[in-house]
Amino acid sequence: MDNESEQITRVLFCGPHFPASHDYTREYVQHYPFLKVDDVPFDNIDDVIGNYDLCVVKSMRLNAELISRAKRMKLIMQYGVGLEGIDIGAASKHGIKVARIPSGATGNAASCSEMAIYLMLGLLRKQNEMQIAVKQKKLGAPVGDTLLGKTVFILGFGNIGIKLAQRLRPFGVKILATKRSWVSHLANSAKAEDGMEDDLVDEKGNHEQILNFASKADIVVCCLAMNAETAGIVNDGFVSSMRKGALLINIARGGLLNYNAVFHHLKTGHLGGLGIDVAWTEPFDPDDAILKFSNVIITPHVAGVTEYSYRYMAKVVGDVALQLHAGKPLTGTEIVN
Repeated sequence: MDNESEQITRVLFCGPHFPASHDYTREYVQHYPFLKVDDVPFDNIDDVIGNYDLCVVKSMRLNAELISRAKRMKLIMQYGVGLEGIDIGAASKHGIKVARIPSGATGNAASCSEMAIYLMLGLLRKQNEMQIAVKQKKLGAPVGDTLLGKTVFILGFGNIGIKLAQRLRPFGVKILATKRSWVSHLANSAKAEDGMEDDLVDEKGNHEQILNFASKADIVVCCLAMNAETAGIVNDGFVSSMRKGALLINIARGGLLNYNAVFHHLKTGHLGGLGIDVAWTEPFDPDDAILKFSNVIITPHVAGVTEYSYRYMAKVVGDVALQLHAGKPLTGTEIVN
């Protein structure tokens, strides 16, 4: 590599999806000629990854073989929080740091919780049927329902779950929630916006109680992190335990839901509706049979994609690139290895 290229810190964004991530980052660093931001097609990553100092994976799976090619890489990071696609052990072995951008400061948790409510309301008010009614010039149909009086089960009470509970309170719902451990959040995070501590949840539980909680809820919202323990957790047993006609919302990761179980219970009518911002494969096949049901709403993985969050994260990536170039300690990210 020539001297000129060695004086440039190169940032690699993997793949074409979530284009605002690389566009906004490129815009943020445009006045720093020693920083170069590239977005590269998935198929070309393995050929060029060795030329980059910083990699932003987005929805790319970065396995050990790919990481072994990243000879000058110093940092792999996610444009957000989910690191399940990165082989962190392989990165550590090669001396590469792995980082996420905490969701609290980016507004990601707030925007994801708003999307969950959007999907709830869309299913309750029968969004797809309403669009048909408009085209058919029908008035006063379909008959929808309200959030008022419903019981909502938040499966996974982390940052997004907390923000969701805060926003659901004014709708007059009962809130159930489960998480692995309640100790860590009680002292600081689980506070309503008026400062009242631990008033967000009517009934708290742990992983062993998820089927019991699902049986009590009109709406289940999946907010879990994706890992070996949670993959496929919303399976046939889970959906069977839900009330007939209950709604299922997923704004976390597509793999948390078992496709066959969800499809089956939509077909039988046991599941009252499905609202998903994340799918089993992404981008999802627009002709997939599950989208033929009128009580299914899908959005294109945009729950956390807002002007506020993406501008903020572009600044974090740009600042980290500047810190890498200058050899300074990395700030604004959470290093996990």
